[in-house]
Amino acid sequence: MIELVIPGRGALILEHLVMDVNGTLAVDGILLEGVARRIGALRNRLTIHLLTADTHGGQAAIDHLLNLQAVRIRQGDEAGQKAAYIRQLGAECVAAIGQGANDAQMLKTAALGICVLSEEGLAIETLTSADLLMPDILSALDLFDKPLRLIASLRK
Repeated sequence: MIELVIPGRGALILEHLVMDVNGTLAVDGILLEGVARRIGALRNRLTIHLLTADTHGGQAAIDHLLNLQAVRIRQGDEAGQKAAYIRQLGAECVAAIGQGANDAQMLKTAALGICVLSEEGLAIETLTSADLLMPDILSALDLFDKPLRLIASLRK
């Protein structure tokens, strides 16, 4: 768990980290270098969840590398399915990371929504639904290792 008090915003108590896979943690179905190590370092503080439509068909290999089991999103209303997953966990204790158009509702629903730039692009709708924009996934994951950065960025 990560607990923060953000001036002008209040308490933020995070228990879950939900992330999109393709475009966020992986590009062209291949896990980005450094992601596995950073996710491994966060396991003692947050429950890690992966959501994917498995566009490139390589999710089993990514699951193996991360020692996680991603939740498969069905075709049709992917954005709604992701937002529903956040609500099921209890949105008030969830941080979410994504970059695609189908991640916008997820980021907006979560207590903390982080949008990342990606080689696959960044949907403007997702950017405007996020609390923060990070230059890449490694920088986004580092926020949870150094949570005072969140206070610095989110204080009002």
